[in-house]
Amino acid sequence: MICSSLNSSRERIKARRGVMPLTTDYLSLSSRVCFFRVGEFNSNVRFSLRRRRVGNTCCKASLITSSDSFEVGKLIGSYGFMNISSYSGTQSSIDMEYLSGDIGRLRAQDVGEGSVKIRLYEGRIAQGPLRGTPVIFKVYPGQRVGGLEADLMAANELSAHASLQNNSKSISCPNIQILLGGFEIKSGEQWLAFRNDGKYTAADYTKFASEKMSKYSEVGGQKFWNPFEKDETIKRRRYFVTKLLQGVISGLAYMHDHDRLHQSLGPASVVLNTMVEKDAMYLVPKLRDLAFSVDIRFSELEGNSSGLSDGLWRRASASGAFSPMEKRAFGIADDIYEAGLLLAYVSFIPFCEAGVMDSLSLRRLLENTFRLDVQAMREYCLADDRLLEAVKFLDLGNGAGWELLQAMLNRDFRQRPIAEAVLNHRFMAGAFL
Repeated sequence: MICSSLNSSRERIKARRGVMPLTTDYLSLSSRVCFFRVGEFNSNVRFSLRRRRVGNTCCKASLITSSDSFEVGKLIGSYGFMNISSYSGTQSSIDMEYLSGDIGRLRAQDVGEGSVKIRLYEGRIAQGPLRGTPVIFKVYPGQRVGGLEADLMAANELSAHASLQNNSKSISCPNIQILLGGFEIKSGEQWLAFRNDGKYTAADYTKFASEKMSKYSEVGGQKFWNPFEKDETIKRRRYFVTKLLQGVISGLAYMHDHDRLHQSLGPASVVLNTMVEKDAMYLVPKLRDLAFSVDIRFSELEGNSSGLSDGLWRRASASGAFSPMEKRAFGIADDIYEAGLLLAYVSFIPFCEAGVMDSLSLRRLLENTFRLDVQAMREYCLADDRLLEAVKFLDLGNGAGWELLQAMLNRDFRQRPIAEAVLNHRFMAGAFL
């Protein structure tokens, strides 16, 4: 059941995972959106989102609990999960596009594909006060297909959103995706319904931007770019990326303030309502994919951990964090480290031509080649003209971007800034744009 207790599991899921889009084919089906009632999809629908406890969290959020209240549209994509062992033997995760060639090149890290595959559908609410509201369905496979892990992930994502939305101030944070409800069908699949605030992700945007850089740089086989057009494009891009980062860190700060870690932060876990750089002032990034989120209330840290967080606490122990307060600090710092990798990703990929840099190569440079020495990496990148615009972006404010990146990737977790401090950093303020 979707609300089964996480602590009841005897199995332990090793190491947290980064979320990656395996396929996103928006043109694979007819552009005409044909909806059908969920009740028609399976006449024997079992639903379990009643008010009950989910891993010690009471679901008081006003979630829609009737399958008849939803209509399902076309399939729009799917997710897979990837395990990556990171710098100095620790476990870490980042969202990335699934490229088998990249995996082969990642020699210093262990990469493995997870077993849970998640489907995404368009839909809408069919009745009630929210009738007509567009939604995105996130479908977890049942135990027969996805095993116990799939149920644990679905229950944990429900628990995380319920706890974050079970607060009168939750509306004050627009940077977290909103869960509207969900249901379970006879086959055991868990359907979670999120408000549709955009189909694009930060990964989609960076890919689009890098391809645009290539398009502008080559005309008739020769390098050509109108200087004025280039300057305006770079200015807009810098502002868009900064606005994107502000939204991400704002959402992360809200989660930490409400005793939740994200634990799978990356470009594919950030939803965007627009990819048009001219519309940056209307950009509202939202964090999603809370299947690996961890409850860091002290009452939870003093007890037994759930299977989904075992890897995190093993790494905490290896780093000397044993008490509940130390474990909480380590968990927050671990999220900050992932946010630092995301900062590097969106600072490089959109400012380089397609194929010059990818997420795995960037991570390998930071963690393996330069051992998190950001200034050494800057010198390396400065010698490559293809990376010049990325270097210039992080150089703004007398190297403010590099300064922030180094702080977020500090080897000592105790020295990393909290999300609020990152948000208030001079580079994030955008004063140089």
